[in-house]
Parts: sequence; structure tokens; C-alpha cells
Amino acid sequence: MQKFLLIIRDDVQRLAKLSREEMNSNILEMTTWVEELAQSGNWVNGEPLMHEGRYVSRDHVLSDGPFIEAKEAVSGYITIRAENLNQAASIAQTCPKVTRNEVVIEVREIMVMDEEVRPSGYKEE
Repeated sequence: MQKFLLIIRDDVQRLAKLSREEMNSNILEMTTWVEELAQSGNWVNGEPLMHEGRYVSRDHVLSDGPFIEAKEAVSGYITIRAENLNQAASIAQTCPKVTRNEVVIEVREIMVMDEEVRPSGYKEE
């Protein structure tokens, strides 16, 4: 099985309006979905991300974060195992927030690096 990164893209303006209780409810719902992925043997790892961040280029670090004029931002990631890209996309479609059209998930296969180009200390999960 290959590994895939599910990049969870959320509406920044919607997130900013959530109460603490609504945020906790969203996290609990996603946790339940992740537990189902773990039980099926597809889940590898993942974390939600804080909304504040920095957008870095060679010459600049923008202190306002990457969401200056963005409507959509990455709110978390999940790494899964799947047979192929189609199966990974089907798994992503089972996310309850996707089924309610609250988020979109970008599905990307994780590249397997040849031994001679791997960084020292690289460990395959």
C-alpha cells in the first residue's frame, strides 16, 4: 500500500466565526472519523493546525500569516495508506466535513525516495 497525504482545506472566514464549543465539536467529529480510518488500517498519522502562521520566502517572513487575503487555508493534514490514488480519494470523500461541503481535501501520493537520496535518519513509517 502507498501513503497519501490528505490536505484539509477550510474556509478561513467560517473558522474565525466558530465558538470554542463549535470548534471542539468539529475536532471531536474529525477524531471519530480518524478512529474509523485507524480501525480500517488506513490511518498513519495527522494533526489539526493552528490558524496563525508565517508565510516565508527567501527575503521575507510575513507576520500576518499565509491567510492575508485568502478565503481558504490548510487547517490540518492526515496521512493514510491506500492501494492507489482513486482509493485514497474515495477515503477522503468519507470525511463528514466533506460530505457536508464544509471542507475540501487535496489528496497527494507521498513519494518514496531511493535510499541514495534519503536524508540521514530518514525512517519509513
